[in-house]
Amino acid sequence: MIETIQLTKVYKDGTVALDNLNMTLSSKISCVIGRNGAGKTTLMRILSTQLLPTKGRALVNGYDVVKEAKRVRKIICSIPQEAGTAGMPSPLEHLVMYLTARGFSITEAIQTARKALKEIGLGKVMNKPTDELSGGMKRKVFVAMALASNAEVVFLDEPTTGLDPVSRLEVWSAIRSMDSKVVLTTHYMEEAEALCEEIAIINNGKLVDKGSPSELLEPLKGKVRVEGVGDIKIGNLRISYMSPEEAKSLVGKVTIKPVTLEDVFITKGLYIED
Repeated sequence: MIETIQLTKVYKDGTVALDNLNMTLSSKISCVIGRNGAGKTTLMRILSTQLLPTKGRALVNGYDVVKEAKRVRKIICSIPQEAGTAGMPSPLEHLVMYLTARGFSITEAIQTARKALKEIGLGKVMNKPTDELSGGMKRKVFVAMALASNAEVVFLDEPTTGLDPVSRLEVWSAIRSMDSKVVLTTHYMEEAEALCEEIAIINNGKLVDKGSPSELLEPLKGKVRVEGVGDIKIGNLRISYMSPEEAKSLVGKVTIKPVTLEDVFITKGLYIED
């Protein structure tokens, strides 16, 4: 589905956002995670033909994003993190405009838009001016666009930022129901673990690791996270990893938690500021 070959992006100020990134993503729902400034948004913008790379190549379903940009645009839907709604038009009008621009007939666009808005939890406000909606609801309008698009590949950059827990679950359900292949970025580790079959971790524009959630967590199998003791220091917090049996002797003195993808970040040193 997605392939990058020595993909590099250097901005005019000298910032290296992507550094010879070699990566493939082929699952139904794939996820790219990393710290702020890791290169996630730059990668998504290049893959969706919004930004030219400095060097290297990127392919979407076999199409080169630079040489075959028009072909790529026909098969993708991209929802950037900074997307904003257009004032007064209702969610329904937003979707109908978007879908007719993609080639849907008016009748088909209205039917598809209504279905998508109901599925994402916006059925009761689909005819309300969008500028009267909350920020979370506005964000869900764009997820509804992706759901309705019928694109082969959907790029979602931080799709659930600012959403309440129930809205987040509605968006997760919508993403799972898409017929499209989906590539998303997120800062929510529970989101990546719940949704994604394949996860790529990037840092400083390079691939750090890739695999399924269970594969990434394999090195921590049989361990718990202990907060209060250890050699790993994040701010004033000390962390270590040990077996549940070892942690028993510390009960009452420390906080003990099950390991998650967050701990993959920690053990790989990705909590350290450059």
